[in-house]
Amino acid sequence: MPDLVLIGGGHSHAIALKLLGLTPIPGVRLTLISDVEQTPYSGMLPGYVAGFYSYEQTHIDLSSLAKFAGAKLCIDRAIGLDLERDRVICHRHPSISFDYLSLDIGSTPATISVSGAKQYAIPAKPVPQFLVAYSKLLEVAKNNPEKSLAISIVGGGAGGVELALNMHHRLGREMGTANNCQINLIHRGNKLLAEHNNWVSQRLEKILLQRGVKLHLQETVTEVLPDKIRCESGLTIETDYTFWVTQAQAPDWIKKSGLATDTKGFILVKDTLQSVSHPGIFAAGDIATMINYDRPKAGVFAVRQGKPLLENWRRIITRQPLKPYIPQKKYLALIGTGDKSAIASWGSCGWQSPLLWYLKDYIDRKFMSQFV
Repeated sequence: MPDLVLIGGGHSHAIALKLLGLTPIPGVRLTLISDVEQTPYSGMLPGYVAGFYSYEQTHIDLSSLAKFAGAKLCIDRAIGLDLERDRVICHRHPSISFDYLSLDIGSTPATISVSGAKQYAIPAKPVPQFLVAYSKLLEVAKNNPEKSLAISIVGGGAGGVELALNMHHRLGREMGTANNCQINLIHRGNKLLAEHNNWVSQRLEKILLQRGVKLHLQETVTEVLPDKIRCESGLTIETDYTFWVTQAQAPDWIKKSGLATDTKGFILVKDTLQSVSHPGIFAAGDIATMINYDRPKAGVFAVRQGKPLLENWRRIITRQPLKPYIPQKKYLALIGTGDKSAIASWGSCGWQSPLLWYLKDYIDRKFMSQFV
């Protein structure tokens, strides 16, 4: 009986597991390795930060999902691969053997080159660790509403901007006024959300400034200390909390395992979502880089990879030709502004409206409803 082992409960794996429960692959032993039982859905996390959703509404219960799919759930952290013996090396448990392997473990913000960032900055990913730190921050704000707080967010992509806006809303509510909380957004580029069109970038910059968020564009952070951030220009920013939301990178153990990776350590995959170096290994979501398609690390692609990923697991196990997956060129991004409004970004087009937030809310709730 072949062993299909999944590492990580990301969006692609969650969808594939749901579909597996409906249409199982006969004669396969299935194991899911995850370091958490509750996996977050990225689409609703900004709303959770703002206080619009509960923890339960924004997380998928992997224990129930694994049971539905007929998979054994191993709560542990994968820390390496032994590709000579086809085994996953775990942090606490004995290594787990596989015939076929699939990885969907997301990514982490790049902090390695910045002095003090690993010690003093709070990375936005992995999400569970971020949520623990954010919960402690909320407690401080709630219990000391008169105390001034200085918060710095490093990274001016969609993640950093949404975090700033939604955190501003929540802390203003917890402290009774947003005046006691100063949020700094630090970005090395000359425009926010460089991957989006100019209208979206300029509109969000205007909203941030209207909310009192201090923007520091074209500033490169060189050092993070417990109470301040230093930039290459000589700028020093006083801070109580530093959140790190920069470009993503992969865990070190992926490259060390011998899998072919890109320059940032992400697994290189073919159109079939198979590793270019090890055809019995698949990867999807943020941890994968498709060699034939240059696409951003966005949840919309991970969600759409779930079904073709399962199809190719089925095909490789039953010795059928695998099918290529072609990701869409454009995708609709709905960026929440922390006040139950949202901005739509589609190619060169942009639009802001509360209706877009309710559209996003509908889409996200519909996605999560399949795991209830």
